[in-house]
Amino acid sequence: MAERRKSMHGEWSSRWVFIMAATGSAVGLGNIWKFPYITGENGGGAFVLLYLLCIAIIGIPIMMAEILIGRRGRQSPINTMATLAKEASHSPHWKFLGWSGVVAGFLILSYYSVIAGWALSYVFRSAGGSFDGASADEVGAIFDGLLASPESLLAWHTIFIVMTMMVVARGVRHGLEKAIRFLMPTLFMLLLILVGYALNTGAFSQGLEFLFSPDFSKLSQDSVLVAMGHAFFTLSLGMGAIMIYGSYVPHKASITGTTFYIAGADTMVALVAGMAIFPIVFANGLEPGAGPGLIFVTLPIAFGQMPGGLFFGTLFFVLIVFAAWSSAISLIEPAITWLVENKGMKRATASIGAGIVTWFVGVGTVLSFNLWSGYKLFDKTFFDLLDYLTANIMLPLGGLMIAVFAGWIMTKQATQEELHMHDHFGYRMWRFLVRYVTPLGVTVVFLNAIGVI
Repeated sequence: MAERRKSMHGEWSSRWVFIMAATGSAVGLGNIWKFPYITGENGGGAFVLLYLLCIAIIGIPIMMAEILIGRRGRQSPINTMATLAKEASHSPHWKFLGWSGVVAGFLILSYYSVIAGWALSYVFRSAGGSFDGASADEVGAIFDGLLASPESLLAWHTIFIVMTMMVVARGVRHGLEKAIRFLMPTLFMLLLILVGYALNTGAFSQGLEFLFSPDFSKLSQDSVLVAMGHAFFTLSLGMGAIMIYGSYVPHKASITGTTFYIAGADTMVALVAGMAIFPIVFANGLEPGAGPGLIFVTLPIAFGQMPGGLFFGTLFFVLIVFAAWSSAISLIEPAITWLVENKGMKRATASIGAGIVTWFVGVGTVLSFNLWSGYKLFDKTFFDLLDYLTANIMLPLGGLMIAVFAGWIMTKQATQEELHMHDHFGYRMWRFLVRYVTPLGVTVVFLNAIGVI
């Protein structure tokens, strides 16, 4: 067995803290902002089944692979890939897979922070009664006014970046772990309160039917791409976050059991979010396929009309902010660990530097909604390009190469040691999926996305 490495950044205090941290990374805007509206756009229950299939045969095997690679290397994703490639007597160029994850996480956070800023803005707007009794046109005008104001977007974007850097600057135990111990239980509690409210809307059964009654005629080839891309996005795969969190996992912790807990919790949150949102949508005669505006335009109309809407609306946007915050701290962590390891920076200095660069890139997303909205490349704004590049290209390609590295480059002995598995059915199933099924599935969907097939 190879000598066990130790992370210079510390370890999680327990397996359960890692489960909360990785679930916090996975549970974010993807679950509460994105999953409901893409489900609405793709026909409801049939898309949910497709998404669950992608989680099972692609998401879980790759997450196991990414965690075991992270724990084996105990460094930033870039240095981990270089170290493990050398250990397996393969090309040091595998470090570029680590670079891809770090860059993807950095790019995602740059626009993720802007959208999280919308939610921050809405917490105060909702609490201040801006949506109370507002018509659809009035709520639409509020959202349009927010997007049209670069000054407002920059302010909220800045606040969210500062919130994120304040956590990561404090390190694994004192920053990430303390934040996660507070954020995750609070997030689950808020979500359950909202589901309790949805039970009393009179349209709860209609929301459940929409979520869980499949209509396969609504699915298209694009639905497959969206489902797979969202599986990567929501599980934080291919962006270095799970790999770096894996590097902090105690050696005795079971990667297999932990992965199932994380994937299960993440999927549960997405479905419960749908159970909270769609009854409110149907009870108010609104459109479930309203796109990204489902959260920021459609639901505020409902909150403005319902009894207790000011309280529950504010609660809902606080929930979104907490979900975004727990994910954001994981997106920037790989870049910070590399700066500490390779540039000799103190963690606080690395956090400030990474935060400033992320903020500057995020300015492009801010301006894409107003001053730069007319400037497009391949018919996409700056924000659309970043979203498409990361979710549909960088994350699937990163996940594909992680599967290849774990399945074909690392030795069987090394993966068995990290997974704490012998050569029995469970290990053989994982190895078969990660070597053949998962890479084939990702490749076919990716080639379809870029128009090759």
